[in-house]
Amino acid sequence: MGLFDRILNEFIDVIEWVDNTQDTLVWKFPRKDNAIKMGAKLIVRESQVAVFMNEGRIADVFMPGTYELQTQNMPVLTTLMAWKHLFNSPFKVDVYYVSTRQFTNQKWGTKNPVMIRDAEFGPVRLRAFGSFNFKVQDAKLFLQEISATNPDFAVDSINEQLRNTVVARAMDAVAQSKINILDLAANYDELGTLITQTIQPDFAEIGLNLTKLFVENISLPAEVEQALDKRSQMGIVGNLGAYAQFQAANAMEKAAENTIGGNLGAAGMGLGVGAAMMGQVGNVFQQNQFNPNNPTGAIPPVPQVTEYHVVKDGKADGPHTLGDIRVMAGNKLISKETMIWTKGMAAWAPASSVPEVDDLFNDQPPALS
Repeated sequence: MGLFDRILNEFIDVIEWVDNTQDTLVWKFPRKDNAIKMGAKLIVRESQVAVFMNEGRIADVFMPGTYELQTQNMPVLTTLMAWKHLFNSPFKVDVYYVSTRQFTNQKWGTKNPVMIRDAEFGPVRLRAFGSFNFKVQDAKLFLQEISATNPDFAVDSINEQLRNTVVARAMDAVAQSKINILDLAANYDELGTLITQTIQPDFAEIGLNLTKLFVENISLPAEVEQALDKRSQMGIVGNLGAYAQFQAANAMEKAAENTIGGNLGAAGMGLGVGAAMMGQVGNVFQQNQFNPNNPTGAIPPVPQVTEYHVVKDGKADGPHTLGDIRVMAGNKLISKETMIWTKGMAAWAPASSVPEVDDLFNDQPPALS
């Protein structure tokens, strides 16, 4: 450095920071040998503060405004006193600017699904993502705990740490909220507020303030969402009979489309399939037709068949259905005097005493003369 440059270096400093970036948190004012002179002019603009370090310690934090610094580094005199140090001032003074504006749209999200216990579905795996805004609340604490002596500290240097904190606390808050999974989408604002309150102490420990957190989406694994879609479809379909009719009609329409192309064989096949489909539709309509005797449409129970026992050759023979008894009466194998018994009778009795059996004998034609 020439003599003229050394002389220029002794003029009163004007210390300021015009931030033309979008992600700088801390910026150190560049000064040769960190020798800030006595009476230097310090300009601090809105959305920033200046942290003044004198001889390695934080001396003061300056809010927006214009200040005159008083240090041990005095113009000219300091240089004259520094001959033995080869013109390097032994009085080191640093000025760090800290941005206090909001840093918005910082993304967060789960890298892997997180297991949550739901009251309705039991253990399920959730993914979640969103964004958050933050700002420096305590510049002195942030400088001491995070940025330290880094002359140019950007958001990317701490973003990963903040994102991990948000994800960990966010899923804890979701689990503690006890909100049903199916109702989460309707409570994103409430969850955002709850997560913000949960995370705020972690941010405050390093001098930051979480100003806003947004939950943009909470999703289930694909296979679970497919099962929920099917459940929703069943709820929308409602009447399975009507749905079957609709499906059969669609199938018939698709079969009819196969006749296009002028192929008579294909046309015949299409007509055959269409007729079969029409039969199926007819059956479905018939099955779903309203029956006043059976308004619920339930399948009636199978009727019980009455079985009879008869005495033949002094022994019980049976059981026989009413149809069997008709054949036996027609073949003269039994008569009205034949003893007969069926379930519900107290004892054996002549066939003529059982009305439904007696009628069988009355239906028989007279003997040929």
